Amino acid sequence: MPREVVLGVVIGAQGLSGEMKVKTFTEQPENIGRYGPLQARDGREFEVVGTRTTKPGLAIVRLRGISDRTAAEALVGTELCLPRDRLPAAGEDEFYHTDLVGLRAEDVEGRRLGEVRAIHNFGAGDVIELAREDGGAMFLPFTRETVPNVDLANDRIVIVEPQDDEALAQRGVE
Repeated sequence: MPREVVLGVVIGAQGLSGEMKVKTFTEQPENIGRYGPLQARDGREFEVVGTRTTKPGLAIVRLRGISDRTAAEALVGTELCLPRDRLPAAGEDEFYHTDLVGLRAEDVEGRRLGEVRAIHNFGAGDVIELAREDGGAMFLPFTRETVPNVDLANDRIVIVEPQDDEALAQRGVE
């Protein structure tokens, strides 16, 4: 599959008729089926035939051909993806995580710090993970203060590393 975007992951069955709980990564949970059939990483394709939102980031989804609880439970852990080119362009100051992964990370003076490995959200906002040049990893808040420039045209981001004592201690700097 070409570069892909994970739109959701099945986290459980809902009821007896094949519906499932899906943690969504779309702006609106009910949009998970908006862009056409979804694909699992193993190549299986799924058509969304119904959604309803239960709370932010969670939808109850019905997929064509999944008609009982056992079939829904068998999909727990399945990531539901789309090729990146089937999604609309991101808006101003919006980014698809997949567009950021692999970008060169530089400091404000242009020195290479590493490469974007992933974007995470552990509940308190997005966190950018960098694979450092020295082989280590660095986790920083993905905010305008820490990442003032995302330059997709030149495959790079600019990082302003925190300079407080606690941040330096976490990186092993004394």
